[in-house]
Amino acid sequence: MGGRTGNQLRIIGGEWRSRRLRFADAPGLRPTPDRVRETLFNWLVSDLPGARCLDLFAGSGALGFEAASRGAGEVVMVERAAGVVRRLRENLALLGAGERLQVVQADALRFLAGPPRPFDIVFLDPPYGKGLLEPALKALEGGWLAPGAVLYIEAESSLPEATLAGWLPQGYAITRRGTAGTVGYFLVRREV
Repeated sequence: MGGRTGNQLRIIGGEWRSRRLRFADAPGLRPTPDRVRETLFNWLVSDLPGARCLDLFAGSGALGFEAASRGAGEVVMVERAAGVVRRLRENLALLGAGERLQVVQADALRFLAGPPRPFDIVFLDPPYGKGLLEPALKALEGGWLAPGAVLYIEAESSLPEATLAGWLPQGYAITRRGTAGTVGYFLVRREV
């Protein structure tokens, strides 16, 4: 059985391993599949302890909650939809994670237009087909990336890798990639 049943997801590793969380019923909300999350967090195993993480387009919170469970020092989850934010805050309270997790109700691009705070890891999983990935990547260049920051990008598997590579912040390159059904996922690091 996968990590989702109905509107539930399962945290797959760390402090809250096997905890099930409910997520809001919202159009287009699609938590990152368990198999993809397991791969992603294996890629990030040495980057995550104590890291400051930004989960833009947080949705179900699968990536942000997983990062906090696995030792991130701080996770900021940004989500626009009020009902989705309410559920994220309920899950945050359920886990007793208020000191490490923060939920911000805001449009992701407007959030990035505000005063920057550098993050070590940025999760980008915007709604498909809305044209949000390219402007979000460009906005991150305005002081949101700590030295050596790592980006995780999830997009439609039909998005050409060359197109995505052209949108990356200056000096960054795709270092790992995978597909799972209609999901394409990428790890992006600063070129050495």
